[in-house]
Amino acid sequence: MATELELSDFLKSVERRAFKRSVYHVRNDEAALDIVQDSMMKLAEHYGHKPVEELPMLFQRILSNCTLDWFRRRKTHSALFSNMSDFESAGEDGDFDLLETLHSSDGPELSESAETQTDRAQTLRQIESEIEKLPARQREAFLMRYWEDMDVAETAAAMGCSQGSVKTHCSRAVHALAQALKAKGIRL
Repeated sequence: MATELELSDFLKSVERRAFKRSVYHVRNDEAALDIVQDSMMKLAEHYGHKPVEELPMLFQRILSNCTLDWFRRRKTHSALFSNMSDFESAGEDGDFDLLETLHSSDGPELSESAETQTDRAQTLRQIESEIEKLPARQREAFLMRYWEDMDVAETAAAMGCSQGSVKTHCSRAVHALAQALKAKGIRL
């Protein structure tokens, strides 16, 4: 059974990786922070009594479920609330200008040109596409090591294989991604 200090130490140790993973999935810092905080709360409330050794796998599952829940809520919200109030804001002359109703998001991308934003989005989509083409074990090892910032031992434990296998999977994944991206003219 995990003590309060052990649980606290565990949550501190996974906070940064969980945030990076969530940002990668949802592409929104505030939403990612909410997902991580919800996951940590659920772990503490429902599984704080479990042994410390079980916490990493439980937390990964909870984080995945919270991320899926976020996508479901977002999809439902989009389907139910389709900015009908924007159409009611037509001027006194009855004209409706869609461009006036669009709200830009606050963030660093505001200072970038539309072309730069589009290029970055296309490059990210190409990288994600190439990651999805990797064999399952290579993709899993690559994402855990380089996106979730897990060390070799943690990745090996999560994947249920040896540390040597993790290194091999990662090496092959990096090599395959480098070749595929180079063939597409992407230089990182």
